[in-house]
Amino acid sequence: MIKKVQASEVRLGMYIHAIRGNWLEHPFWRKSFKLDQQKDLDKLVNCDLDEIWIDTSKGLDVAKAEKKPVINPVHPVENTDHENSGKPQKPIKKSIAQIPIEEELDVAKKIHKKAKETVTSMFRDVRMGKALEIVEAESLVEEISQSIERNPNALLTLIRLKNVNEYTYMHSVAVCMLMVALGRILDLSLEQIKQAGTAGLLHDIGKMVIPNEVLNKPGKLTDEEFVMMKSHPERGWEILQSCYQVHESALDVCLHHHERVDGKGYPEKLSGDALTLFARMGAVCDVYDAISSERCYKSAWTPAESIRRMASWKDGHFDETIFQAFVKTIGIYPSGTLLKLKSGRLGVVIQQSTKKLTMPIIKIFFSTRANAHIPYEIIDLSKDTDAIQSIEDPAKWGFDLNKIQGI
Repeated sequence: MIKKVQASEVRLGMYIHAIRGNWLEHPFWRKSFKLDQQKDLDKLVNCDLDEIWIDTSKGLDVAKAEKKPVINPVHPVENTDHENSGKPQKPIKKSIAQIPIEEELDVAKKIHKKAKETVTSMFRDVRMGKALEIVEAESLVEEISQSIERNPNALLTLIRLKNVNEYTYMHSVAVCMLMVALGRILDLSLEQIKQAGTAGLLHDIGKMVIPNEVLNKPGKLTDEEFVMMKSHPERGWEILQSCYQVHESALDVCLHHHERVDGKGYPEKLSGDALTLFARMGAVCDVYDAISSERCYKSAWTPAESIRRMASWKDGHFDETIFQAFVKTIGIYPSGTLLKLKSGRLGVVIQQSTKKLTMPIIKIFFSTRANAHIPYEIIDLSKDTDAIQSIEDPAKWGFDLNKIQGI
């Protein structure tokens, strides 16, 4: 039975059928889910939500929930609920303590540099016809995952650091990092996050068999060149399929990251349930980094503009649930977005607020009223009286936002 309840009545073991309210204003990407994590219960109780509906046919009712013991997800206790006895319990992920972005940034820079070297070497070996070795790649994904667990904003700030000449290599690094971060928001297991990151790292390996004059052509491709470029998912699948070390998820993302939910993608025109979770994740992460990066044939859109454009595309391009989770991963105003506040000050987004997606944490550095730089100040807009007036184009102002962010 579907029943409306108060936040104070919600307990572990309930099945959340629906949360009514703006999805941007609450911390859950899922529309419905079994409430079996203390951290999710804490979020739900502390959110100012319009309505919470539970399904008592799939989880506990209010009366039953009163008797259910609260389970600490870090130190699970023996299950005494006769309804669940004999059923395997979901493995508990050990949390890594979050640290400030300024502490993680130095480590993130080293990981980013290592990632560039690893992917460049690996991809060039493939271009030269050498066998693919992924042991080092999987080790790299582990480091990326740990950094994002400590503070996701650090590495996600660095994904824009790529130039036109190294795009193919650094795009793969960026998609890897985005896949790992998205996997955390989707509450995947550690093994699934590792698989997602590795799949992101290898998704464009097929481009290594595309001639450089086609891959890096600044002008419009001919029909023949376009067909050649669109063959990279299948060529990549062939490369990965010959490597016994590669997990099936990497093969799947490599072959299907250009598919669409409505079946209008390529190469197999898969749609709906035929697309796996990893393929849907890969499609969103791949497109976001591609359109927000400088390419040999087009200028980059700003991070915020990229999210706005993706959200405006017709239904069927992306999986809606995955896209909403992705927005919660990087924010409405992703790191590196230049914002003008109502006070006339300019600031660059450095990380997302834990309170609201629409109110990030920014680094103030310029006054438009005085037309001059001002001392740096970090403000959390979810706790400040100032508010966002507009998104600004850094090129218009001539600012080097990377320098201001300390990257």
